[in-house]
Amino acid sequence: MPAAALALVDRVGERSGFVLDVGGRIAEADLGEEAEVAGVKLARASGLGIAEGLAGSVRAAFGEDESGDALDDLAEAFSDEPVVVSIPAGVELAHPIVVVHLLALDHDDPVSGPAFFPRLVLELGEASRATVIELAVSGPGAVLVAPATELSVGDGARLSYSSIQQLGRRTWQLGHSWARAGRDAELVSFTASLGGEYARSRTDSILDGPGGAAQLLAAFLGDASQTHDFRTLQEHAAPRTTSDLLFKGAVGGSARSVYSGLIRMRRGSRGANAFQTNRNLVLSEGAHADSVPNLDIQENDVRCSHASAVGPIDAEQRFYLESRGVPTAVAERLILVGFFTELLGRAEPAVRDHVVAQLRGRLHGLTEAGAP
Repeated sequence: MPAAALALVDRVGERSGFVLDVGGRIAEADLGEEAEVAGVKLARASGLGIAEGLAGSVRAAFGEDESGDALDDLAEAFSDEPVVVSIPAGVELAHPIVVVHLLALDHDDPVSGPAFFPRLVLELGEASRATVIELAVSGPGAVLVAPATELSVGDGARLSYSSIQQLGRRTWQLGHSWARAGRDAELVSFTASLGGEYARSRTDSILDGPGGAAQLLAAFLGDASQTHDFRTLQEHAAPRTTSDLLFKGAVGGSARSVYSGLIRMRRGSRGANAFQTNRNLVLSEGAHADSVPNLDIQENDVRCSHASAVGPIDAEQRFYLESRGVPTAVAERLILVGFFTELLGRAEPAVRDHVVAQLRGRLHGLTEAGAP
């Protein structure tokens, strides 16, 4: 496996399950003894029918307008071997399930193909608990990656899901994930977008049971000519539900970031609370960030708030460090790491450590002060 994948697997340590997808085909799929005894199901190609059933139930919760588009249909049609994980009611997994996608690592491989459609379908039964970590790595070739993820969190269940993409610099990603959480369920979703030439990630979440809660978190870092494009939907379809979105990122060089988010309060969502925050650091004159939060409120007695910010590194913070003998480039890197600290503190420890290591490795030269 590439160094990035090995580093993450090592940081996770003991696992309840492991799936290795190489070039769109599942090369390894194993469950730990704990998970196997508990009745956790891990399906491969033979589970396609299962995948369709679970995915259909997740997407149906959004209605026809948000159930998918032509690209989603294409991804569904060309997904060779979806990864399907089903966790029975009442099961609590002590360790994460790790899914690794290795895509087009060798650009000279004639069977690699120009496009990949990795797919994960995950179902948690009532009152279950699980952590799932997914990583995608691609090589130097020019390819398209269109991942699709469907997450269903049953009543009273809790899912911590992390997605890390470290795709090659000539890769285009057009990803879509759907997530639903039932009565008193909790979803924590963390996304780290680090690679790709153009990386689009669309995240649709719906709380369709009273008392359900979702945390939607994302960190991204862009340099050179990268583009990170995030589109989110926080849909509240039941009373007393809570969603909290925090997306933070930095762009340097001539990179660009785009965030567009919608909070929708459906009729029947009385007593719901939704928060949406997007903060962006622009590290050089050639970089650019756009942030567009939106609200659609169809019910009374709800609370919504959104905030967005785009700006450079705080000059006073930099001056404070410089006045104590810290070189400008080092000061800016310290401020950048601190900028992500709040967000990464809410991620799984292994994921946090992995992302911090990747950020530190790329910060030199990202700012104007650090540029050669």
